[in-house]
Amino acid sequence: MEWDVVDVKVMPEFSLWVRFRDGVEGMIYCSPTFFRGVFAPLHDPLQFAAVTIVDGVLTWLEHLDLAPDAMHTEIKQHGYWQLE
Repeated sequence: MEWDVVDVKVMPEFSLWVRFRDGVEGMIYCSPTFFRGVFAPLHDPLQFAAVTIVDGVLTWLEHLDLAPDAMHTEIKQHGYWQLE
């Protein structure tokens, strides 16, 4: 799909740079409130930096992921996606 993530780089301050299959690229910024509930383990910088791409989806700890379609829409429109 066009929103498949094909590249990711971990950036400072809990942010990520991503590129999608269709060439759209941009940043993901994680605010402190993002790290609650199931995403709480990602507040550990080592866990956050262990992001991988599984079938076009950003994934952590083999079960946490971010919706690539919503991510693609926000980044295509604004150049970034702010996660609260």
